[in-house]
Amino acid sequence: MGFGYVMEASSPYPILKAANEQQLLLGPPRPQVLPAPDEWMRRFATLPLMHQPGETWMYDLGLDVMGVLIARASGQPLKNFLRERLFEPLGMKDTGFSVPAAKIERLATSYWTGPETGALEVYDEAKGGQWSRAPAFPSAAGGLVSTVDDYLAFGRMMLNKGRHGRERILSRPSVETMTTDQLTPEQKAAPGLGGGYFDSHGWGFGLSMVTRRDDVAGSVGQFGWDGGLGTSWRSDPREDLVGLLMTQRAWTSPSPPDVCRDFWTATYQAIDD
Repeated sequence: MGFGYVMEASSPYPILKAANEQQLLLGPPRPQVLPAPDEWMRRFATLPLMHQPGETWMYDLGLDVMGVLIARASGQPLKNFLRERLFEPLGMKDTGFSVPAAKIERLATSYWTGPETGALEVYDEAKGGQWSRAPAFPSAAGGLVSTVDDYLAFGRMMLNKGRHGRERILSRPSVETMTTDQLTPEQKAAPGLGGGYFDSHGWGFGLSMVTRRDDVAGSVGQFGWDGGLGTSWRSDPREDLVGLLMTQRAWTSPSPPDVCRDFWTATYQAIDD
């Protein structure tokens, strides 16, 4: 899209600083600080692009724009669209942009390493926190809360090329396109996720896939994504496997923390055939 978050930046670029001053929030999700979709888009339109569209891959913001466009094209709020098209058909009864008061005790407290102190701190309390009430802006890039059971249903549907039991949720070609590397070598060359991530991974539509085995990656063709607040999902067609890790601690860099590496190592070591 030509605009997004630069994960490798040692200090905020002026354009990223300007985006956050407009409350576009390129960084850890804080649903309650964002303006409503039309105002969010108006503010975004005041900023120059960082690259020509299609020139390089950039993280995060494009998905938020997509969420606004889906709502406009469907003529309904994004939460309604997702509920009708995905959550209800998949039985994902505990997934949404906020948690009802009657269920808030089930939401885990979120922790992160304080950027100024370097110590483990509370990032978001469940009760009265960022996800305890509906946000003005439903962020398609990182606004949902969910459960292991709900996320597993989604992961299985993707592994089954869009089917959930006898019901088709997404078309097979759609899932194949989502899980196929869409990036050119030139698009991968610019600063993105850092650490040589694209040496062994590609990017489809909304998720990554393994293109070459390394010390962290699973089978070639495995796809999924890691959430910065401490989640990791992979579906592996070769092994007919879905794996999910949910922690309460945010990542401190694009490189996986030890608990994530150990989880996936143990997962593949458990395959005994």
